[in-house]
Amino acid sequence: MTWDPDKAEAPQPPLDRGTKLRFWLRAIPFGIICFGSLGLLLILRQPERWIYGLHRPYTPYITQFVCRMFFRITGMRLIVRGTPMEEHGAIVANHASWTDIFTLHAAKRVYYVSKAEVRGWFGIGWLARATGTIFINRVRGEAKQQQEILRDRLSIGHKLLFFPEGTSTDAMRVLPFKTTLFSAFYDPDLRSTLKIQPVTMIYHAPEGQEPTFYGWWGEMDFGWHLVRVLGAPRQGRVELVYHPPIRVADYADRKVLARECERIVRSAMPPERRIME
Repeated sequence: MTWDPDKAEAPQPPLDRGTKLRFWLRAIPFGIICFGSLGLLLILRQPERWIYGLHRPYTPYITQFVCRMFFRITGMRLIVRGTPMEEHGAIVANHASWTDIFTLHAAKRVYYVSKAEVRGWFGIGWLARATGTIFINRVRGEAKQQQEILRDRLSIGHKLLFFPEGTSTDAMRVLPFKTTLFSAFYDPDLRSTLKIQPVTMIYHAPEGQEPTFYGWWGEMDFGWHLVRVLGAPRQGRVELVYHPPIRVADYADRKVLARECERIVRSAMPPERRIME
C-alpha cells in the first residue's frame, strides 16, 4: 500500500513552557543572524548581478554561513560522509523536513528546486527567493518551460538540488522518485557531460523522543514543528551521505535514471527504513 503523507497521521501534542522558552532562546539569536545576513546578501547581490549575472560567485557563502549557524545555535549535530562533487551536475536527495534546507546547504553551496507554493510562505519564502531557489509548478502544461529554466541554470554551472519524492516524509522512509524533473538532464547540450550525485539524509531523533521527531509531513503545522525542534531540551543528529556521482549518459532515459537514484539513496538508510512503497 502506498504511503500518502497527506493522509498519514501526524500527531501534534501540546508544547510545554520549557519547550517554548528554549525555542525563544534559540530563535532570537538565529533570527538576528538569519535576517541580518539576508540584508547583507540583498545589498551585495545587485552589484554581483551586474558583474557576474546569474553566476553568484560570492553571495552563496552568506547562505552557507547562516545554515552552519543553525547547527551551532540549536546544538543539532551534522555528520557528513562522502565528498560533495565538484563536477558539472545536480544533486538529488530524500526529503524529510524543513531542516533539510539547512542540512544540505551547510555542507555544499547549492540552489534548490522547490514547489511553487513555498514562494509564499512567511519567512521561508523570502529566504528562498533571495538565495536563488527555482520554483516549480507541477502542472503538465508548464513542464517544457520549467525544463528550459533548469537547463539554463545547469548550463552555467549551478548545482541544482532536487527532492524527487515531491513531498516531505516522517524521516523513516524514502518515497518513490517522481521522474518529471529528470527530463532536464537529457537536454542534448547537457546529457553527455552532466553528472548526478545522490545524497541520503538520515535523521536520528534526540534521546527519549520518537524516531519520527524531525519528520515534517501531512497536515503537521509548520509553526508547531519549528517550536518543537528548536525548543527540544536535547538535540539529535543528521547524517548526510554523499554517494559517488553517476553519469546521465549511462542511463537510457529519465525513468531509468530516477529509479537508480532512488535505489542509491535508499541503500544508505538503516535496514528498517528501506521500506519499498
